Amino acid sequence: MPLPLSPSYASVVAALRAAGCVFAEDEAELLLGAARTPDELAAMVARRTDGLPLELVVGWAEFRGLRITVEPGVFVPRRRTEFLVEQALAAAPKASVVVDLCCGSGAVGAALAAALGRVELHAADIDPAAVDCARRNVAGHGGRVHEGDLYAALPGELRGRVDILAANVPYVPTAEVGLLPAEARDHEPPTALDGGADGLDVLRRVAAGAAEWLAPGGCLLTETSERQAPQAVDAFTRAGLTTRLAVSEELYAHVVIGTN
Repeated sequence: MPLPLSPSYASVVAALRAAGCVFAEDEAELLLGAARTPDELAAMVARRTDGLPLELVVGWAEFRGLRITVEPGVFVPRRRTEFLVEQALAAAPKASVVVDLCCGSGAVGAALAAALGRVELHAADIDPAAVDCARRNVAGHGGRVHEGDLYAALPGELRGRVDILAANVPYVPTAEVGLLPAEARDHEPPTALDGGADGLDVLRRVAAGAAEWLAPGGCLLTETSERQAPQAVDAFTRAGLTTRLAVSEELYAHVVIGTN
């Protein structure tokens, strides 16, 4: 639906609704607030109605009260992952060393640092685009971001010192990646989605190496699905961690927590 020369709230809502946007009213408010000129608004609405995720259109995602910069090719933080942050804060309210592994945009690390105050914050990802984006989001918290494959990316000085190891790993089974909504399937990197044959390949690797990096009493937290939760708990337990599963019915979130 083409917009008039001076788009109004009503015309933006109508265009978004026609494109199938379920929350057209909320999205219209965000787009109107982000656009500086009518031409920019029209261009943003066009990108959204063409299927670009809203967060990439406006350039940020709201996550636990923070405005997290997001860029094309970087995993967009989900609201359900706020539950992982809440569980980490409950498990280690006095944490002083925090690692955000498989960090994507760095939203989890930024949110933890914002809540905890002065912490030593590290984030890591294998994707250079994610690393660049995360640096922008954790810079205000004094965070350092490292590029590499899981623990290989981290400075050796962190061994045995990490109080919170948050790892929002990819956990979609390979055969199911193609069934994801187009916003994820077409705009987010496969490395942030594909967890291998049963979706738990990366989770198992993270669990297996965690004890070496965690401080005494430190905790590893990762998100998984309801279907995968029993196997994820087993992977944590086999790695020698004291393990429990936390569930949020409201957010449909499942977080495995392992304590060293």
